[in-house]
Amino acid sequence: MNFDISGGNKNADIHLTENLSEGILFLTVDMTLSAPEIPESFRIEWNFSAAGCSSIWNPAGHNCGLGFNWSPVSVKSRLASWMPLQALLAMDGSNRLLIAVSDVDTPISIQTGIREEDATFACAVEFFTTPTAPMKHYSATIRLDMRNIPFYDAIYDTVNWWETACGYQAAAVPESAKMPMDSLWYSFHQALDKEEILKECKTSKALGMDTVIIDDGWQTDDNNRGYAYCGDWEPTPEKIGDMASLSDALHQMGMKIILWYSVPFVGVYASKYQEFQGMLLDGVGNAGTAFSLDPRYKKVRDYLVGIYESAVRDWHLDGLKLDFIDNFALKGKSLAYDPARDFQSLEDAMHALMSEIHQKLRNINPDILIEFRQSYVGPSIRKYGNMLRVGDCACDMLHNRKGIINLRLTSGKTAVHSDMIMWNTQDTAENAALQFANILYGVPQISVRVDRLPAAQHKMLQFYINFWKDWRDVLLEGKLTAESPESNYSAACSTLGDKAVATVYTNPVVAVHARQTAVVNASMHHALILKGAAGKDYSVVNCMGDQVSEGTVSSDLQEIPVPTAGIMLLR
Repeated sequence: MNFDISGGNKNADIHLTENLSEGILFLTVDMTLSAPEIPESFRIEWNFSAAGCSSIWNPAGHNCGLGFNWSPVSVKSRLASWMPLQALLAMDGSNRLLIAVSDVDTPISIQTGIREEDATFACAVEFFTTPTAPMKHYSATIRLDMRNIPFYDAIYDTVNWWETACGYQAAAVPESAKMPMDSLWYSFHQALDKEEILKECKTSKALGMDTVIIDDGWQTDDNNRGYAYCGDWEPTPEKIGDMASLSDALHQMGMKIILWYSVPFVGVYASKYQEFQGMLLDGVGNAGTAFSLDPRYKKVRDYLVGIYESAVRDWHLDGLKLDFIDNFALKGKSLAYDPARDFQSLEDAMHALMSEIHQKLRNINPDILIEFRQSYVGPSIRKYGNMLRVGDCACDMLHNRKGIINLRLTSGKTAVHSDMIMWNTQDTAENAALQFANILYGVPQISVRVDRLPAAQHKMLQFYINFWKDWRDVLLEGKLTAESPESNYSAACSTLGDKAVATVYTNPVVAVHARQTAVVNASMHHALILKGAAGKDYSVVNCMGDQVSEGTVSSDLQEIPVPTAGIMLLR
């Protein structure tokens, strides 16, 4: 491949060094300036054959089509958003070219698009897509994996490279981060009430949920959504009263408590708005009613760290849901220099903020739970949080499924959580169960009023939580493989030792390899086709755990009826 360099500062010396090793090309990029300056964006470009390529994979996963060179598919990454990784895949799910960059903090864009003239991909990595701090030297490595291996193995290897060769070590994950949770966002929204929370948690604890996440609304009596009242972070007396007493009551029933904060936002009705009015990011906020604080000012960081530290200590919290970190963004007047800031780089300031939060909270509670959500889920941000959640997708089991699998592929040992599952209580138990069946390979967050569920749905939820807990080690700690990423995944399987959990979403054919296998029918097919399971005993249960059949598989290719959202156990 021939590489071209374009852009950059006028006096920049940018050169490349190539090193090919076992099908992976490491392209080291070195930039040197004659004196410290803010780096201007520059691009490394090359062409790659489209032969055998059929789709794109990147962590955002919104567009699997190939795109054009004049409108490329891209992933835009920085500390607080996604990660620099994009892959070209073959129809069978094998890797053709995986592009990754060693630097996951600097604003970077990876772009690929078809050139109509010769059926090749125009590929590019653009560095410094938004301004950073002045520097004299910069170096990063572009990793081009061209091995013909399953796409998930190429991604796993990239994540391992980030964690080892690049030094991005993730935070430790306490066991409580890997247990089902009751999240109150969809079930309560902002209409929180202390007594109703305790009533709900008593029921959800009995079902097997060990932690409650109290979301937006605890800090304001206003239930009109938005963030106009964020920033002071005091519990509203009408809804919560004394937060410490609520926390203590939850602990007495065996529940942990996580509290939501929108990290950047300060609303116009908060008393802190006037105090920080000169330390806001330009053009970032919520329709003129809330604005984003600028963490490049030490006073902002000290305030936020102090808020979280005192909340965890004084209210006996077990964790924080730190939201909207990806809303820290530079534009407009915020790009201008201000000597009052102790950081000029937004990414450096965010590192300082998150590092201090993580350190101070761990000093109070070494097992503190910190939740982040898409899109702030990259290798660097994983140093500061131990729970990564799929972005909001109420009732959208396809989005939740794809988000869970994508996060599992890129998150190493960090606990991956579903977006909160919910459903219409007038639906069938089978359709409600599909919400759970599509998120099995992550930690379930559940957001329905459990105490108001119809009997069949309540029984279904109890069964699925029990099943998930029984197979938790396999689901979370096993090697996850998946088929047809371009189709929101047609099937997935996690294998640990001699056990496996396979889930079919659209493809009802299951190859059985493990000694013990649970097969979940998350499709609308009413039967599974087993390959290689002759001689194994099986039992089939419906979505509520009631047994519907049992027997022995008699041939190497056999169809066995399994109801939608039902599970087959093979031994």
